[in-house]
Amino acid sequence: MVLYHTATNTYAHPFPAVTLAYFLRYSSPAINPFATHVLSTDTISNEVDPSTGRLHMTRIHLKKSRMPAAIFKLLPASVTGGGSAAEKASYILETVVVDMREGWMRTESRNLNFTGVLSVVEKQLYKAPGGVKTPVRVGSQSNTDVTTTVVFRSRLGEKIRGRLQDVRDEGRLSGWMGKRIQSSIEKMASTKTVDQLGRSREGMRVVLERLRNTGVMGMLEMARREKQMHMA
Repeated sequence: MVLYHTATNTYAHPFPAVTLAYFLRYSSPAINPFATHVLSTDTISNEVDPSTGRLHMTRIHLKKSRMPAAIFKLLPASVTGGGSAAEKASYILETVVVDMREGWMRTESRNLNFTGVLSVVEKQLYKAPGGVKTPVRVGSQSNTDVTTTVVFRSRLGEKIRGRLQDVRDEGRLSGWMGKRIQSSIEKMASTKTVDQLGRSREGMRVVLERLRNTGVMGMLEMARREKQMHMA
């Protein structure tokens, strides 16, 4: 079983500002108070394709676990590694492609650990109005449309069914148990993700408003001051 969630959203800001806010959204809690769950961010690659002018970036984010605590209670320590959900952290691989001339950005984020329990793949398409073939105008005050698709898949139920498949009398029971566990994990994760998507949108709006009010240099100065406070 695979569970899908799709949502659309519009930011009342031009496409260049939205793309910049996307890359700045995890830079500091002072910039985005909705990103306190992000522990660190590292850039793996960052390059511009000379033939298309498109930016290709790959990053890894370390975040506090997005897996619902209820799932941890259902699973053995051999699967979760012990401890509580609050103590866990997830590595998220993010890939981004931006075409500033045509006015679109595609992003994909996926968890790198706990995939044996739950795999979450989030894809987003940011577009300037008028379609991806409409060049972005400098100084444009138009909106930016976003479509988000999240795919959830739990492989734990499949493993349980596989392990018990050889037991003749428990074949049907194992299939039923596996499907119920798999469905429960996916639904709980989906419910939490819907809430997180709302927080993510609010965080982007905060970053966009600060970009509008203080500019890029003002935001970077804000992040620098916060870093100094933590080091003091």
